[in-house]
Amino acid sequence: MNDIPKTMKAMVTMGHGDVDQMVLHDDWPTPIPLADEVLIRVKACGLNNTDVNTRSGWYSKSVTDATTGGAFEEVDEEDPTWGGAPITFPRIQGADVCGEIVAVGDNVDPTRLGERVITDNWMRDPSDPDNMDKTGYFGSECDGGFAQYTTIRASNVVPIISDLSDAELATFSCSYSTAEGMLTRTNVNSGDTVLVSGASGGVGGALVQLAKRRGARVIALASEAKHADVAELGPDRILPRTPADLRAALGDEKITVVADIVGGDYWMTLIDILERGGRYVCSGAIAGPMVELDLRTFYLRDLTFSGSTILSPEITRNLVKYIEASEIKPALAATYPLEQLREAQIEFIAKKHTGNIVVTP
Repeated sequence: MNDIPKTMKAMVTMGHGDVDQMVLHDDWPTPIPLADEVLIRVKACGLNNTDVNTRSGWYSKSVTDATTGGAFEEVDEEDPTWGGAPITFPRIQGADVCGEIVAVGDNVDPTRLGERVITDNWMRDPSDPDNMDKTGYFGSECDGGFAQYTTIRASNVVPIISDLSDAELATFSCSYSTAEGMLTRTNVNSGDTVLVSGASGGVGGALVQLAKRRGARVIALASEAKHADVAELGPDRILPRTPADLRAALGDEKITVVADIVGGDYWMTLIDILERGGRYVCSGAIAGPMVELDLRTFYLRDLTFSGSTILSPEITRNLVKYIEASEIKPALAATYPLEQLREAQIEFIAKKHTGNIVVTP
């Protein structure tokens, strides 16, 4: 590590609150990899909702509002993270890293030096990798990639060979793995018609592409101003974000799967259009976590509801195969320098973009 500086530039989150809690440091200690870790020189790091929700404390059960990204007065410090536990500050957030391995710990094969990699963000217990209670998230329970360098367990970085730029590759780790996890959880296949809410966002756009890759028919919901961009992702149909009469807008379409990351007041409308035996899967609630459910719809139609958060290790590795085979493509909306992470996150929260936003050190 002789050529690696002892300090680095890092955007550090100092506590729960608004974007002013993210503070740029020019002399933050460069991390040193432990025995089973690698040191990555970060080339790009994507933004995602987990960064916003953790920083603002939105995951706390005391918060019932949409994910505005601002400070919440009612945050319970005992459950402000995705896992329902306190977080230690200061914390370098950022999970969607693309970079190069520049140093390895004692137990890591030195031939991995120089690998171009993206991250598998689920920090599993190596001795019990299927135990969901022993799982953390990169950039939440440990420092992440909003910095020039970051460390991560060697088993959590996947080498990739691609002509895509670093910023483009940084769009995949969180959004696309989340989407693939949702489709895996509900076993989406060529016999399905999938309705995707929030199809202009990172996860929504990934759902469109990955469901199409599985051979499903895909209907995307998105703001009309974004329909041209969403069309580039390949859905079979695009409808307005919240049609007043969704059933009429769908016509003869038979929706077997709803893949939702929005929640909010429109939630019951999405449930109502599911066919008998249909499946609903959720991995977000950006429009609000509190919904109403008519249990008669749930049980009389034999519906199946699935939550999807923690993913199995093969999900990210499969994604890399899809990327390398050009079966899916990035949707890069904007790139900001790390110094402008606050501005980037404000744009991310405003949801006027289509795809993913990335920062580069």
